[in-house]
Amino acid sequence: MNASVEKSEYRFDGLKWLLVLLLAAAAIVGNSYYSELAVLYRALAVVAIAVAALFVASQTEKGSSLFTLLREAYAEARRVVWPNRQETTQTTLIILAVTVLMALILWLLDTFFGWVASLIIG
Repeated sequence: MNASVEKSEYRFDGLKWLLVLLLAAAAIVGNSYYSELAVLYRALAVVAIAVAALFVASQTEKGSSLFTLLREAYAEARRVVWPNRQETTQTTLIILAVTVLMALILWLLDTFFGWVASLIIG
């Protein structure tokens, strides 16, 4: 019974996506057609059309699941314990030290193998 309720909730998804495409095309064509108007007015019109297209897209099954995913990702990002300034500085210094050390090791290996190759080649 639950599956039939979900099915009816997302009716006409194909038409909704077609409307989203038409709105995007209208924004593109309208921005080009009204190129003599100020950029501010054209930008506001494009933003308004984009908001309308996002609203229509959010009413589809895939759009609804995308917005649910974004909400959950935002909630998860708020739960992350971010490092403080001291931890960030210490980690950065460790990474820099290891990078310099590896660069020196690779330089020494390159020099050694170049010397060996020059001995072999003559």
